Amino acid sequence: MKRNPSDQGTHGRARDKASSDRGSVQSLVRALSLLEILAEDDEGYRLVDIALRTGLSTSTAHRLLTTLEQKRFVQFDHQTSRWHVGAQCFTVGTAFGRRRNLGEMAHAAMRRVRDATGETVNLGLADQGTVLFVSQVESREQIRAISRPGDRVPLTCTALGQAILSGMKEEEVAEIVRKHGLPRLTPNSIARPSELYKVLEEVRSVGFAVDDEQNSPGLRCVAATIYNESSAPMAAVSIAGPTLRVTPVRIPELGQQILAAAREITRAMGGRPPATPASNASMRRSLTLLSRG
Repeated sequence: MKRNPSDQGTHGRARDKASSDRGSVQSLVRALSLLEILAEDDEGYRLVDIALRTGLSTSTAHRLLTTLEQKRFVQFDHQTSRWHVGAQCFTVGTAFGRRRNLGEMAHAAMRRVRDATGETVNLGLADQGTVLFVSQVESREQIRAISRPGDRVPLTCTALGQAILSGMKEEEVAEIVRKHGLPRLTPNSIARPSELYKVLEEVRSVGFAVDDEQNSPGLRCVAATIYNESSAPMAAVSIAGPTLRVTPVRIPELGQQILAAAREITRAMGGRPPATPASNASMRRSLTLLSRG
């Protein structure tokens, strides 16, 4: 059977793209291996030693190193002819270190809130459209709220998530809604983008978020945002308890307590709360467009 030349061209381009993708992944793996090797010795490595350690040719190793050097992940010492880990690795590593130490630095404030309110205090991060619970100080009450570290809940269904969303730029919130939707865990879960806008507007106004049985029936939570050094939301801390104890009357008091704790943790992490709230008008426009989509 005679092949159509255009079909051959299409298949050829597909093969070329697949080959290019495999080559890009292989280059990335090799570059990361170089970083791991350079991190082993503060004195650095000569090119020939790096090539021997990795099994790469000196030309391939040099090409990868110069690419990493352009992005400041490695640096070359001309006096010793040795390659070292670069400043950008420190920048990336510091970001991970802040995340890793967040639970430890927040623990004292969380414990004080637990002792003052009698309720469970949670710490959570935003990750892939969910809140990832990273730390908890449990209530001493027999009936208490428990979300174990490692648990995940949709951002829009929790006070923790709503607090984090309230500090995001409007395009970031719109993208999260577009990508992950608005899951409904209970009849009280937020179901429409316009409703989410109103909730986030209220959070910005009062300084804390309230989950009134949006995540789990019989559970109320109050949360506030923890900010990084760029005044962007990095996490949130919450008070959680059964509705029979966390009553509507207690919400304002609990809100102020968790807001004070969030500010304390923000300062401890070297963060800064934003000087002004995000643009409500632009947020309204973004979420209105989503509701029409």
